[in-house]
Amino acid sequence: MNEIRKEDVAQALRDFRDPEMGRSVMETGQVTDLAVTPQGIALSLGLTTLVAPIAEDIRASLHVLLHERFPQAEEIAVELTTFQRPPVPKGQVGLTAKKVIAVGSGKGGVGKSTIAVGVATTLHRLGARVGLLDADVYGPSVPHLLGVSEGAIRADEQGQMIPVDCGGMPVHSIGFLVPKEEAVVWRGPMLHGSLMQMMGKTVWGDLDYLVIDMPPGTGDVPLTLSQVIGPDGVIVVCTPQEVALLDAVKAISMFRRVRIPVLGIVENMSGFLCPDCGKTYDIFGTGGAKREAERQDVPLLGEIPLHIPIRQWGDAGAGATMAQDPQVAPHFERIVHTIVKRFADEAVNNPPKLELPVIG
Repeated sequence: MNEIRKEDVAQALRDFRDPEMGRSVMETGQVTDLAVTPQGIALSLGLTTLVAPIAEDIRASLHVLLHERFPQAEEIAVELTTFQRPPVPKGQVGLTAKKVIAVGSGKGGVGKSTIAVGVATTLHRLGARVGLLDADVYGPSVPHLLGVSEGAIRADEQGQMIPVDCGGMPVHSIGFLVPKEEAVVWRGPMLHGSLMQMMGKTVWGDLDYLVIDMPPGTGDVPLTLSQVIGPDGVIVVCTPQEVALLDAVKAISMFRRVRIPVLGIVENMSGFLCPDCGKTYDIFGTGGAKREAERQDVPLLGEIPLHIPIRQWGDAGAGATMAQDPQVAPHFERIVHTIVKRFADEAVNNPPKLELPVIG
């Protein structure tokens, strides 16, 4: 049987691409402690927290590559470590977030803010550095869903706004800037200015993901986002009934017009999960979002059940519980996994032209 040589393993590793930058992990210095013995191969692979939600998938892919190249290896051990690569300032406001994910809907009342909180807290729980921006100027719900006081925002010595820390996740909301009982009656320029400040004059820190909860409908905010920050994608939230799907189609059309990639559709309240019998009842119909996703040629990212505890957690300001509940968390994990995997595939297939600075 052929002997495994360290230089051959190193050469094989040159074909393995970093899921963030799409370049060889050998060229970027992400492989360390490479050791070859008569029994097998051992190495450490550094990954950034951007891809933490799919880290085990990446490890499995590397195992497959090495097994294919070196079938004589009895053991292949890949230890995952953290590799630091800071974000490059993004958009006109210099936002230090690697990926910006917007969450939108064609109409109100479909649970868009609940989905935004679920996606953000799930990304955070799975190891990514995440910020959550509530840009729903007409009905900011994130402070209530997370149990955060509307008066919690403050400024530093430079006049930059300090986001609220929710278990290690920075959160900002238009609800922190406007009294709770006061209606927001703003024209386009005021909306534009407030969003510019919340994105560019907030001390977000270095983020992997900024999740933005947008207002429902097809107003000024998506246009501002496309011009100022260029979101990496949008999640469109709807419910199964036809009237909600009609509005979701309009939202998808609008996002495409302003060149915000549509990551896919999330069907919320897809079925009532009965706590007594465990059965699911399709109160609002079934399969609507899946059929529309196929017609629009976008993925169906997930289906979130109409689950009584989700409503209870939101009312009690404990929305982050969704990312931990054994019945609900798997739904959000599938959504997050699909989105992060898509970004990784895009990087591998079309590496970013700008080489980011490397630390470590």
